[in-house]
Amino acid sequence: MSARHAVVHGTVQGVFYRASAEQEAQRLGVAGWVRNLPDGSVELLVEGDDAAVEQMLAWAGRGPARAEVTGVDVEERPEEGLTGFAQR
Repeated sequence: MSARHAVVHGTVQGVFYRASAEQEAQRLGVAGWVRNLPDGSVELLVEGDDAAVEQMLAWAGRGPARAEVTGVDVEERPEEGLTGFAQR
């Protein structure tokens, strides 16, 4: 089990990034949340099975079809025991 915090940069707001992230997280079975930041980036916290967290981060680097991701800053975090995945 692992937890990661990520900030996704690029054209990631107004392209259904958060809704798509929630769908992908549910598909992968990871917990956490996603939210827009004032600077136009998107912030994620993801925790769960190591492989599923890595798959979610790989998806975050692509995003949905209309997104143009230019970079993802990732940090390891302690697990919080989250359940479910929510848009904030």
